[in-house]
Amino acid sequence: MAIALIVLAAGQGTRMNSDLPKVLHRLAGAPLLAHALAAGRRLDPERVVVVVGHGADLVEKAARKIEPEAEIALQAEQLGTGHAVAQALAQLATFEGKVVVLYGDTPFIAPETLERLVENPADVVVLGFEAADPGRYGRLIATGDRLERIVEFKDATAEERAITLCNSGVICCDAGLLAALVRELSNDNAAGEYYLTDIVGLARAKGHLAEVVRCDEAETLGINTRAELAAAEAAFQARARAEALDNGVTMVDPSTVYFALNTCIGRDVVLGPNVVFGPDVTIESGATIEAFCHLEDCHISRGASVGPFARLRGGTELAEDVHIGNFVEVKNSILGEGVKAGHLTYLGDADVGEFTNIGAGTITCNYDGVFKHRTTIGANVFIGSDTMLVAPVTVGDGALTGSGSTITEDVPPGAVALGRAKQVVKPGLAVKLFEMLRAKKGRAEERRVNVRDHWRSGQSRGCAAAG
Repeated sequence: MAIALIVLAAGQGTRMNSDLPKVLHRLAGAPLLAHALAAGRRLDPERVVVVVGHGADLVEKAARKIEPEAEIALQAEQLGTGHAVAQALAQLATFEGKVVVLYGDTPFIAPETLERLVENPADVVVLGFEAADPGRYGRLIATGDRLERIVEFKDATAEERAITLCNSGVICCDAGLLAALVRELSNDNAAGEYYLTDIVGLARAKGHLAEVVRCDEAETLGINTRAELAAAEAAFQARARAEALDNGVTMVDPSTVYFALNTCIGRDVVLGPNVVFGPDVTIESGATIEAFCHLEDCHISRGASVGPFARLRGGTELAEDVHIGNFVEVKNSILGEGVKAGHLTYLGDADVGEFTNIGAGTITCNYDGVFKHRTTIGANVFIGSDTMLVAPVTVGDGALTGSGSTITEDVPPGAVALGRAKQVVKPGLAVKLFEMLRAKKGRAEERRVNVRDHWRSGQSRGCAAAG
């Protein structure tokens, strides 16, 4: 059966105390909204509708970046979850299939849990969990898996509040039935809102079957405060580290390694301490990332080594057996097999051929103040230390640049390029300059002593007068 997702992302999140919409706060390098969409994507949905409200423009922009095919529904006034779903259903009027309602601030629901939800044959299926501390969660009134109704905490009796089976808010329902039930919702409750949860009671009154699918409480964790966001980050990292170790990744100090939502690492990769992954990093088997490296939006091939203290930025591709050493930064560059850049180098907007050696202090000068330009370095090239490559420029295969050169013109294959300023030597001038410096320091010291003695003399006279 076809699946459509409705992701509710309209709330302000006042307890975050932030100008940023709650669903755009980052967890594991990605907005909370991205986590919900990633889980839902496993259902292979035909339609995805994101309901926006507070900070609508920002949320819409983020949603389209995460899920380019996403549709946007505006909830201009926040009147409850039922009202939010109604805005999305207006765009799904012709859709035939099941609708799954997710929340943009609930990042940990497992794809396998959602699969169990949509596989359940009941007319209305609700995701529930046994809460260690039910608190203010809505309660599921059920006999076994048979669900009778959901009652919000504000409207619950003391007996109902004693129930520990709680509502996650996630619901699966046939699109046509969901639309019919939502149209019947009322805001006659303590909060004056249209509760989506009321559809269960409405469905049961019409003879429809409603059931609960249970999951672990940890999956239903919602983010409402900065403290909860920090706790969620810790939970994500603990899980990601355990999965990496189970998958054959070696970590010298796992507690100091930080993963992003979509970090992909092969087996027998070695990670040193204090390695941080931004989004979109893929590392093939057998690579090594030394201590204190930061990587984002890059691909590292088998046998490559990076760091320590290296940074790989967006668009970087390292072929097999590339070596990136300490204090090297690479951005939007493709490095061929066996390339070595051992230390103190910036390679930006560059293509480097196989087995080329990049000397210490090399910079591809890619920005002229207005536009970015590309540097092309061939195979088996030796770039001497402290070479400035002023893009756009090409260095041919097998060429060599002298240390300290500024290269502004293309270098033919097999050529040596030198671009140094002429050296000037002034015999004996250093001796004179050092003598002048010592004399200047002596005069400065004499003035300092005189000022100090004058001040002490004044202080002594003042003390004598006071006596």
